[in-house]
Amino acid sequence: MPPPPREAPRPPKRVEAVPGTPFGVVHLDVPPVTSGLAIGSLVTGVGSILVSLLVFCFGVAGPDYGGAWAAGAFTLLGGLAGVGAIVAWLLARRQIRRPAPPPAVRFTGGGLAVAGLSCGAAGLLLSLIGLALALVVQIT
Repeated sequence: MPPPPREAPRPPKRVEAVPGTPFGVVHLDVPPVTSGLAIGSLVTGVGSILVSLLVFCFGVAGPDYGGAWAAGAFTLLGGLAGVGAIVAWLLARRQIRRPAPPPAVRFTGGGLAVAGLSCGAAGLLLSLIGLALALVVQIT
């Protein structure tokens, strides 16, 4: 099997001469990186929605399978995941908007962060609605 092809060397972004010497400082172009916080926000937001589906399942199942107690436990988990997605969105937005001078790493992923925010908020809301449904089914 042949070795993987070598990448072409990237040209420097800027070269600054050091006064009084024959040397210089080379500034290389650093490609942008997707923010890990944005990815984490999306993952916890989707997890929050999936947990809220469990809340609805236990709420509809009624007292036969634990009903409101099980729905309450999963509501707590879904709520924590939803709040975690919202906090990760706030941190990711701050990280992405921070100005980066040329040698620093620039972060991207604003769309992932917004998707995480919306999924986290939806999962939190659905968990609370599922808990209310479980309580209504438990009472009746």
